[in-house]
Amino acid sequence: MKYLHTMVRVSNLEDSLDFYCNKLGLVELQRADNDAGRYTLVFLCAPGDESACIELTYNWDPEAYGEGRNFGHVAYRVDDIYALCQRLMDHGVTINRPPRDGYMAFVRSPDNISIELLQAGGALPKREPWASMPNVGKW
Repeated sequence: MKYLHTMVRVSNLEDSLDFYCNKLGLVELQRADNDAGRYTLVFLCAPGDESACIELTYNWDPEAYGEGRNFGHVAYRVDDIYALCQRLMDHGVTINRPPRDGYMAFVRSPDNISIELLQAGGALPKREPWASMPNVGKW
């Protein structure tokens, strides 16, 4: 058995690609439009790691997606959690659970998908402003 991908439905493909690619740093691996089914699939992965993808499913006909608690989160190991969180903040992304411990943070996509960020190799030394930042909203 091998993990392939996680699928999340997105309500605006361009907003989602901006978040996942331009802000979070993932790269587009594959895209497929299905005219008969009226949807687009976009597979994204972390640079250099094509073995674990997130599949964005965009249905062309609008529908409201509620936030289902049966879906927990998508997690990524990162090289420098502080640098990534700063980059995300600089691009207007709210850090819902700041990396106070130098190890773990949570943000949300434009469709409220919870994204967990974990520091590679263990926690970095605690530092400000992260160490004293409060949680914001849900994560």
